[in-house]
Amino acid sequence: VRLQTGFYGSSTQLGVARRIVRTEGWAALWKGLLPALVRQCSYTGLSLVLYEPMRDAIAGGVAPADLPFWKRVLAGGAAGGTSIFVMNPTDVLKARMQNSAVRLSFGSTTREIVAQRGVRGLWAGSTPNVARCFVGNAAELGCYDHFKCSLVAVAGLPADASLTHFGASTGAGFVSAVFSTPVDVLKTRLQAGAGVRDETLLGLALRIPRDEGFGAFYKGFWPLFQRKVLWTVVFFVTYEKLNLGLA
Repeated sequence: VRLQTGFYGSSTQLGVARRIVRTEGWAALWKGLLPALVRQCSYTGLSLVLYEPMRDAIAGGVAPADLPFWKRVLAGGAAGGTSIFVMNPTDVLKARMQNSAVRLSFGSTTREIVAQRGVRGLWAGSTPNVARCFVGNAAELGCYDHFKCSLVAVAGLPADASLTHFGASTGAGFVSAVFSTPVDVLKTRLQAGAGVRDETLLGLALRIPRDEGFGAFYKGFWPLFQRKVLWTVVFFVTYEKLNLGLA
């Protein structure tokens, strides 16, 4: 968040981490933990619940193994976009709490945003957030499904092998990070400014390249990439193992 909002100006991931620890203490690295946990568990769970029904509806009776790649991507994106719109308030709270130099509580941050912008303030940045999660989820769920089928069909790996799950989830995490980082930057800046300043999505999208260059759309790429790959590997490998255990 601090990298994407330019809180410390131009800096590196390690440099920002050091400044946070030096000025705010080690605990500051865990700011926004509560809304982050609520968001991750609720959003991911809802996305996963919605993905297969949406995929099957889009498939129109075609077997999952024969489903075109773009339909898997569409199903994954639709599931992610729908889920994050419902959970957008948790993202707004997380961004505000993480971008603040002082410690903010979950309750006080919620009350401040509602007092200044009304309940709709909790849906600040929902448009880029839905776009970001459509892209991210399309990559994570759609690409994972596609990469897994490809590893089985082309590389001859067993469908239930850990290497299959690891390879497919790593590839999905990388694709997700590449395509979702620009909209993640827009989403984070709009949400971090909820109740503080008003700026439209279009105005922000035009201002960033004018003031900072197009490279600014990839601020925070490496921590996002690390989080995406780590999350997709842990999540999908665990999910597959649980599925095998319940089968």
